[in-house]
Amino acid sequence: VQLQASGGGLVQAGGSLRLSCAASGRTFSDYAVGWFRQAPGKEREFVAAIIWSASSGYYADSVKGRFTISRDIAKNMVYLQMNGLKPEDTAVYYCAARRSRIFSTAGDRYDYWGQGTLVTVSS
Repeated sequence: VQLQASGGGLVQAGGSLRLSCAASGRTFSDYAVGWFRQAPGKEREFVAAIIWSASSGYYADSVKGRFTISRDIAKNMVYLQMNGLKPEDTAVYYCAARRSRIFSTAGDRYDYWGQGTLVTVSS
């Protein structure tokens, strides 16, 4: 499975971005897909995850209520809608997939990773 993350950019605080994660090589069925981020000088952290068979996601407390993870079965895509962005959301965002119907907040539980897309939120 190859993952391609896109949609990052520069946005002012309070603005919105939508990240996309596309899979090639196979479909996301039977996979859990997560978004992680890594800010400069900080460790990678979990942001959100979704199980392909479910429509609802799981979120880190820091983004709950502002970010929404979703999937488009027909397009084999996973999205991360980010609203109310804050400067502390600035990071490289990665999508990752694991062949499981159980998501995980631990990055090392994911088998496949995209290349990352940079999100910069200015104050």
